[in-house]
Amino acid sequence: MPDLVGRVSRAGIRCHPVTVGLLVSLLPVILLVVDVLTPPAIRFGSLMVAAPALAAVFCTPVGVLIVIAVTLPCVWMADVVGQQLGVSYFVPVQIATIVLVSAAALAASAARLRKERQLARSRWVAEVTQRVLLHPLPHRVGRFDVASLYLAADEEAAIGGDLYAFARGGTSARILLGDAQGKGLASLEMVSCVLNTFRQSVRRGNTVPELVHELEAAFRQDIQELSAAAAGGSPPLNGPFEEEAFVTAVVLDLPDTGPLRLANLGHPPPLLVHEGNVTVLDPTVAVPPLGLGDLIRGEVPLDTVDFPPGATLLLYTDGVSEARGPDGVFYPLEDRLTRWTALAPDALLAAVHDDLREYVGARLTDDVAMVAVRRPPSPVRSSSRAEGLADVRRTNRPDRPARRVSRFRRRAPSAATPRGPSAAASPAGP
Repeated sequence: MPDLVGRVSRAGIRCHPVTVGLLVSLLPVILLVVDVLTPPAIRFGSLMVAAPALAAVFCTPVGVLIVIAVTLPCVWMADVVGQQLGVSYFVPVQIATIVLVSAAALAASAARLRKERQLARSRWVAEVTQRVLLHPLPHRVGRFDVASLYLAADEEAAIGGDLYAFARGGTSARILLGDAQGKGLASLEMVSCVLNTFRQSVRRGNTVPELVHELEAAFRQDIQELSAAAAGGSPPLNGPFEEEAFVTAVVLDLPDTGPLRLANLGHPPPLLVHEGNVTVLDPTVAVPPLGLGDLIRGEVPLDTVDFPPGATLLLYTDGVSEARGPDGVFYPLEDRLTRWTALAPDALLAAVHDDLREYVGARLTDDVAMVAVRRPPSPVRSSSRAEGLADVRRTNRPDRPARRVSRFRRRAPSAATPRGPSAAASPAGP
């Protein structure tokens, strides 16, 4: 029933309370007509008592009063038709029953309406909280087209443990997408800590490795403070924190020109979509999530990836890749993306969202966040000029290991599909 109500709500089906009351009030009228048309031995008047009870479920108190006002005359007329008024005990008992049910229906309708208003206020607070924490990403970040999508597993809360943010610094943009331990409101404190630290660090002009170290230090400090507060009798939203709390994340550095750089902290690898190909950007060196930074030795490794014009980079959380269908199989995100390689970022996220809902066949069990970034296509140039630029790039970067050129895994729809952009990685810093 909750899933049915949710689907009806998403479909935009709405009825005015008075309209619903009038529809429910048709029940006693229909029963009265049937009572008149059937033989005297068959009576349906006693079923009219169900009308006020049904009204309590679907109607406001005003609608319940409309149903009661229609039901009482219908009951009296049914007794007249069935010649029940001469029975000393039947009519008083029937009237008393309807009065009691009507009073209970009014009280139940008023209580339900009060709870609905409280839930509406709670959802409004959650939406405001989401806008404060997760600032909406603009459609343009520097020279890039950007789109974002957020779905909380707790649909009533409208916010969960996934996070994303962007900040502009100099001639490049920084984008963060992460997934805090747990889901729903239980991980709200961790989300707030990571987002605030990210924005402040980018504004100070820190490099990506410096940003990661600052995120790690601030996160561990906040976890210790929250744990101390919980021990002192002031528990956080999600109960006592433990030292092994963590947040997986991808930090992306998007310069206006040239390749992108990213640091993957235990997060599902981004997908580079270009010319019918889907390339999985696996990290060169595995890095633990935020909160487990004491396992890192030395500098944070970065991957440098060619980001050609017209290509789209998809960042996502495990709520997408680990969503299961009715048969228990994970959602095949890489294979599905080959259908939509030519779509703009917002259209791409909409296609993935609709396909994911259809694949799962029920409500999502984990938070979902996706960010798509596209570098607009450049003007058409001659092939000779493009080859010359490629030769200059290879000449100016002789120290780049050739063995890493094919490090990333690529998924293509068919052999006839043109090859996508070259992807390369190096542990070079920003």
